Amino acid sequence: MKGLYHQIRKLWRKPDSTKLRELMVEWRKQSAVEKLERPTRLDRARSLGYKAKNGIIVARVRVLRGGRQRHRTNKGRRSKRHTIRKVVKMSYRWVAEQRAQKKFPNLEVLNSYYLAKDGKHYFYDVILVDYSKPEIKNDKTLNWVTKKTNQHRVNRGLTSAGKKSRGLRDKNPMNKNRPSVRAGKRRGK
Repeated sequence: MKGLYHQIRKLWRKPDSTKLRELMVEWRKQSAVEKLERPTRLDRARSLGYKAKNGIIVARVRVLRGGRQRHRTNKGRRSKRHTIRKVVKMSYRWVAEQRAQKKFPNLEVLNSYYLAKDGKHYFYDVILVDYSKPEIKNDKTLNWVTKKTNQHRVNRGLTSAGKKSRGLRDKNPMNKNRPSVRAGKRRGK
């Protein structure tokens, strides 16, 4: 017999569309960044470092879909500028993490995960950590967040979503993105 987390994961793999639609109607009525009592997907949150203890907070973030599009120029022949291609460098998940960080400036983003999307919005759960709490400082698996080098890590692209958007998932030595795109250009590679 499989465990509880396995069953929750199985349910979220193909969620009931009517139930999810009702949930999204409720989520749209709430504010864009909403603090939660417990995570929406317990299995995913636990796998990303969530623990039900003092100092760990979960927030649901709603992000508008569509990206940023270049405007069309009116005069002259501008073939390059007539594109309507999205020019967003950051993923929606990374944007959601940054908005949660902005809402709770005294907390640090640990990780996040996807919940759902409709025609207009993406919904994410963001796990945040209060690094000043003694429960976090004494936790061997979470006390790395208390170090000075990990402050504002979401704004520097050091979360999982940020690293993926920066192209740092690939550990190939020929990867020009490491340590950063600008550093690679400075080195002449």
